[in-house]
Amino acid sequence: MKTPKLCLVLSIAVTIATVLVPALLHATTAEEQAVLAPVTAMFDGMAKRDAAAIKEPTLPGGTMVLMRDGKPTQMTFEDFATRVGKPGTTKIEERIHDPLIRIDNDLAVVWAPFEFLVDGKVDHCGTDLFNLVRKDGKWLIASVADTGRKDCSAK
Repeated sequence: MKTPKLCLVLSIAVTIATVLVPALLHATTAEEQAVLAPVTAMFDGMAKRDAAAIKEPTLPGGTMVLMRDGKPTQMTFEDFATRVGKPGTTKIEERIHDPLIRIDNDLAVVWAPFEFLVDGKVDHCGTDLFNLVRKDGKWLIASVADTGRKDCSAK
């Protein structure tokens, strides 16, 4: 009779290890959510084409490096906000998924695959890299780099 009970206990243990533990390991902490908040705010500003909202979650003087066709394009957050914040009729949206977040005191990094949609269709995709700093208790984007390619798989 001990063998069936042992099998049941082992079966339960395996179920917990394969179902519950991975879910707990991928849970987003409050601090990780706080780090993602300025990224989300920037994306919301971009979707609204609102230059002030794009700049709000950034550190003044911060920069972006956008890799396109193996060539870096550099600009300030101010220039990016001016460019993206212009009124337009096309709907734009940037989405990240499966972000890797690392935090050390007042420094954080977010590395995440993204898709950039224009009028609901993927225009380009790649990886976003956000460097963030905590200033006066608030997370701000200090710099952004991304890759951009057109060979995106259909989703």
